[in-house]
Amino acid sequence: MKSSYRSRLVGVFGSPVDENPSVVMNEAAFAAAGLDWRYITMLVEPQDLAAAFAGLRAMNFEGVNLTIPHKVEGMKYVDEISPGAKLIGAINHVVRKGDRLVGDNTDGKGFVEGLRHAGMELTGKSIVVLGAGGASRAICVECALAGCTEIQILGRTASKAGEIADIVNNNACIARALPWEGTARIPACDILINATSVGLAPDPNCPDIRYEDIVPGMFVQDVIPNPLDTLFLQKARQRGAKTGSGLSMLVQQGAIGFTLWTGQKAPLEAMQRAMEQENASQ
Repeated sequence: MKSSYRSRLVGVFGSPVDENPSVVMNEAAFAAAGLDWRYITMLVEPQDLAAAFAGLRAMNFEGVNLTIPHKVEGMKYVDEISPGAKLIGAINHVVRKGDRLVGDNTDGKGFVEGLRHAGMELTGKSIVVLGAGGASRAICVECALAGCTEIQILGRTASKAGEIADIVNNNACIARALPWEGTARIPACDILINATSVGLAPDPNCPDIRYEDIVPGMFVQDVIPNPLDTLFLQKARQRGAKTGSGLSMLVQQGAIGFTLWTGQKAPLEAMQRAMEQENASQ
């Protein structure tokens, strides 16, 4: 067989992105699978997104992940969007197919699988989601499809929260948008999800909500993988709630993305182990 000295390239576009640990998980997956692929973490400001996609095409990247704030805007720069991502209205994963770039969304699917891995089934559950961006859209749609009975979305931008509610209401789940002005009240629910970027390292803050509304028996989930134990989760545990970190969502959606890029089954155990070791070293 003729030798090839060209590594296949993928990565992530984001801002901020320096603290995004996806490279650890993906490099571990490629090594475990014996693939000469490399994952590159790239700081891309919003005004440079078009140029970044042009560079991706020119340098023959196999694909890229999109994180904050590019999940909606990135749809402009791909040639095709999967049906699920169209429904969600955001993409977080791009794969090259020949000369075409195809946008997909693994956020919501990874989130649902992460909850199931933690023993939390969604059938019949009521959910409150903080935030109305791309991650919130994906989570709300996939949770509705997974059997939730009610989803309430709190967003600073009322129109965006309303759009998500409209999408979900068309998919066999009751949904409504709630105003978020100042300190938000949290309605009674089974699962509370932070789908905002508040608390993402190096930001030490937490969403401005009334934490007294969190009660024992509630499951509280953050989508932020770094830090692993956010202030939001710490406050929730102080109120007696069970909590889940963004690590499970990150690993599960990474596994889905690995298969989309390579066509191979993801080495999930190696990915999980790499992330656990990385977090232990912090």
